[in-house]
Amino acid sequence: HRLLGRHVSDVRSLTQSLWPPTLLEMVTTLASKGANSIWEHTLMDVEQAKSDKTKPRPDDPVHPTKFNFVVAKYKQMTFVHRLPVREGDPVAMEDLSKQLHASVRSSNLETCLRLLFLGARVNYFHPERGNCPLHVAASAGQYLQAELLVIYGGDPCKLDSRGHTPVECARIAGYHELADRLIECQYELTDRLTFYVCGRRPDHSSGEHFVLPSLEGKRLDFVEAQTRLHQLKNGLFEKLAADVYDEVDRRETDAVWLATQNHSKLVSDHHTMPFLPVNPTISSMRNQGRQKLATFSAKEFASLILDILVDAKRRQTLSQEKGKMDGTVVPMDIVENDDWDHDYDEVPEIAVPEKMKTKGDVSQSQSEDDLDEKEEENDKEEKLKQAKAFAEDLSLKLATPPLARIKEVARENSDPTLAASASN
Repeated sequence: HRLLGRHVSDVRSLTQSLWPPTLLEMVTTLASKGANSIWEHTLMDVEQAKSDKTKPRPDDPVHPTKFNFVVAKYKQMTFVHRLPVREGDPVAMEDLSKQLHASVRSSNLETCLRLLFLGARVNYFHPERGNCPLHVAASAGQYLQAELLVIYGGDPCKLDSRGHTPVECARIAGYHELADRLIECQYELTDRLTFYVCGRRPDHSSGEHFVLPSLEGKRLDFVEAQTRLHQLKNGLFEKLAADVYDEVDRRETDAVWLATQNHSKLVSDHHTMPFLPVNPTISSMRNQGRQKLATFSAKEFASLILDILVDAKRRQTLSQEKGKMDGTVVPMDIVENDDWDHDYDEVPEIAVPEKMKTKGDVSQSQSEDDLDEKEEENDKEEKLKQAKAFAEDLSLKLATPPLARIKEVARENSDPTLAASASN
């Protein structure tokens, strides 16, 4: 499961990892309702049972039998139920999204999970109702539905037609604990980074959203790296912060796993993750940067985390000030007009010490390679012309007899010695 990456499968310990109570209740409720059948739908078919696609037995080996099954089940989605419509059909997706919007007001978790799995849009804005599913769940006091929606990307900052966020909808309806939990979800990333370096979390109920731990004497100061971090656009900064979050999860899960193993025998290499697995949905350069995070020492990694926390607080303050000036609520991720499709170049470029960099490791930063599309196209056209001219010239020269070519070169360079050699 861990080899698949957190974008496919998120692994946590039920006893050693920290769980918000409502999140743990949501997971156990889905498990008790048979949610696993979503990923094994065709395996329960009698006809399918006759084929070679069967579920491994408990005594089957992990490699390759169980591993191949996990990949087929969760990554390739081999056994899921498919809708009898064209994938991505807008009419079908609209209908599924409306069903989700109506279902979240009830406690039927498994129905909502199936709808999300089939393609219902979690932040779908209902044109008649004027809100999103998370607004509905918050107003109805459906804690577990809210947890499920947030896991699938539900936005606690999304505004309804009245200008209310799901947090405000929950407070208006009198569900203050749910409102507090939704605020925690907004700060999940920075809360976990804070807990990793200092063992405590902010008290959001008192308005404290950031805790900046003091690492005096325990951190490294890279002024240039901090300046470059400060200059990152919000979209690139969020990607970097998300990658550091994944690395924190990898290190914590490794620690939990090793602490719970029977050390009377050798722990297999299959049980630990030396670095983050490749995520095929992002660029190779970003994958390399993610994996290099594993080379950071504890001191270097804590320094990077603190720099990210400081800059996250600064960016949110700017967002709030801009919102006050405009009289609107401005989420942090849209303060700037970011290019969301462009990955940051490398994580180590931002915080890795010079002594850890190897030849070929350092790539140009985004700020140093900031050519617009038109300039890039012109450059490509010019290079193409040069390549064609070179090819034509080369073709001509190769087609010319050697002796004639020597005379031609002699004339071009006015070289009498070469001309005499050609005559001889």
